[in-house]
Amino acid sequence: MSDETGTPEDQAGSARGEAEGGGPRPEPLRFFGTSWVDHDHGYAARRAAVAAGSLAAAVVSCLVLRFAYDGLQIAGTGAFVTVLIIAMFAICSALAFRNTWEGFGRRHDPQRQASLRGLLAIGFVGSLLAYFLRALAEAPGEKLHREEYDKAREEYQRRSSRRTGDPSKRKRRR
Repeated sequence: MSDETGTPEDQAGSARGEAEGGGPRPEPLRFFGTSWVDHDHGYAARRAAVAAGSLAAAVVSCLVLRFAYDGLQIAGTGAFVTVLIIAMFAICSALAFRNTWEGFGRRHDPQRQASLRGLLAIGFVGSLLAYFLRALAEAPGEKLHREEYDKAREEYQRRSSRRTGDPSKRKRRR
């Protein structure tokens, strides 16, 4: 068995001189791992796949919602209920889009996310569209993770540059 363990992204991190304990490691992104750091290991193909997949999922979701609308028409629930359902999905999708889009630039408050869970589930089409649009420019969440990773690397460099060597090997003044 080989001595190499981990994903190609982890091995690339080791190749850059970031051995264990040797500095901050980038946080992996969903569908991208750590390929977002250097835009390697099929980063462009993954971005295209995420964009196409989220757009396809949004289209299929809209078709499912169309069947639900047809079901309301067949049931004869009336115009008020139909307008209410359409407004609910439209508003929830808009809120889910905004929430997802903002999540690409800053971390969400976990308590707020928990309270919005139902609303975001109803507005899943908005989240899918946000993923599609963001994947056209970068990996969804890459900007936030890059800022955090760069900041962590700067702090690590500042901390490690203060050290001038092993203090036990220094000559003592007499």
